Amino acid sequence: MKRIKIFISSVQSEFAEERVMLCHYIRTDVLLGKFFEPFIFEEVPANEFPTSHVYLKEVEMCDIYLGLYGNLYGYEDEEGVSPTEREYDLAASLHKSRLIFIKSIDEDKRHPKETALIRKVERDIVRKTFVDIDGLRTSVYASLIRYLEEKEYIRWKPFDASCDNGATLDDLDDNKMRNFIHMARLKRNFPLPVETSPVALLTHLDLIDDSGRIANAALLLFGKKPQKYFITSEVKCVQFYGNVVEKPMPVYQIYRGDVFELVDQATSFVMSRIDNWVGTRDAGENAAVPTRPELPMDAVKEAIVNAVCHRDYTSNASVQVMLFRNRLEVWNPGTLPYGLTVQKLHGPHKSLPTNPLLADPMYWNGYIEKVGTGTEDIINKCREYGLKTPEFYQEEDFRVVMWRIGEGQDDPKRSKTDPKLIQSDPKEVKELIRLIKGNSSISRAELARRLSLSERQVRKIMDQLRAEKRLIRKGGTTGEWIIIE
Repeated sequence: MKRIKIFISSVQSEFAEERVMLCHYIRTDVLLGKFFEPFIFEEVPANEFPTSHVYLKEVEMCDIYLGLYGNLYGYEDEEGVSPTEREYDLAASLHKSRLIFIKSIDEDKRHPKETALIRKVERDIVRKTFVDIDGLRTSVYASLIRYLEEKEYIRWKPFDASCDNGATLDDLDDNKMRNFIHMARLKRNFPLPVETSPVALLTHLDLIDDSGRIANAALLLFGKKPQKYFITSEVKCVQFYGNVVEKPMPVYQIYRGDVFELVDQATSFVMSRIDNWVGTRDAGENAAVPTRPELPMDAVKEAIVNAVCHRDYTSNASVQVMLFRNRLEVWNPGTLPYGLTVQKLHGPHKSLPTNPLLADPMYWNGYIEKVGTGTEDIINKCREYGLKTPEFYQEEDFRVVMWRIGEGQDDPKRSKTDPKLIQSDPKEVKELIRLIKGNSSISRAELARRLSLSERQVRKIMDQLRAEKRLIRKGGTTGEWIIIE
């Protein structure tokens, strides 16, 4: 299939980083790279033709004109017109598809001719605004996906962008949207005023389509009852007395609500059930009593935010937060993006959100960062606390483990005083080990059938073996079990 050519137009000096980023992002994205081929002038080899001629020739050949407009108007020819405006005018006269993205920072410093160009564009087409490079990438992604759908190159959307839920504006909470704008302006300099209408806000965030249909992400963010549409978009929180999954459980709580409420409720669950050191008040009536929770709150919240934001919402499973005596585990259904490994999470890595239209508003409200530092922050904050380095696992689900025991104490992976998890006949354990040795890829369902046990009982046996370091999992869903003698 012939790829769709995108001409990226802007004042080069103002958007040098953004131009290169978009070109690389479109080419390397698993979906976009199959359909689009971007063009930027920086990649043109030297030739005898005038620059303006090359620009306009590429506009004629392109399928999509993508314009980045900011505060600078750029070089002006003998008629006082910039190359960017020449390119736009030609694209308009040839009826090219035009996608315009305007940077809304320091608009009072905008060149008068740039302001006039933007006004001309606004009379012709709908444009998007952005504040930073990550917001630009999200908006461009949403616009290109919409282009593919309108041209019927594809007939599906990512979960968060899908609009086939049957919801209407009445299913969204106006107060939640107003509060979102207020907090986003306070935390991230969000460009829209508090009095912005719900439709205008949703349009700006790419959460409503041209037919007025509501995206799934809008329901998860601002829905009155999100679980009415997505039953498993809840967070299950449970506390155990020991270091293994075992009844009785002192607390088991299921939280429901929008994604912001889920994060806040789950974080409160953990912080209210861990130890909290309380010091002595300094001299003075108004002096605050120093406190230090057992786990750094920022790290706990980051782990929960990542689980809620990056989970697979098409799964029938829910996010689980499990507080053991020696550790906190946060599970979410889903897998790491292609090319990202557990090992890479320990260092700088790309930000590749599973649900970009959900991640973008969570960024605006200060819940996440957009530079791939979340897992690094969890590691660093725990180390600063004197805790063992957190661990990440990608098996059937993605799991974060944060240890509650400080450095220099007993290894939290194994405690001699742990209550026993399995009260069953040891022969069942031996038979399970024998079956795994015979077929390292055997499923839990098959083990349950062969042992005449429930899958839950099999999971308990395997969890105990893993806690004792006698069983490990290598690889993800297509991996294998390994018995350690």
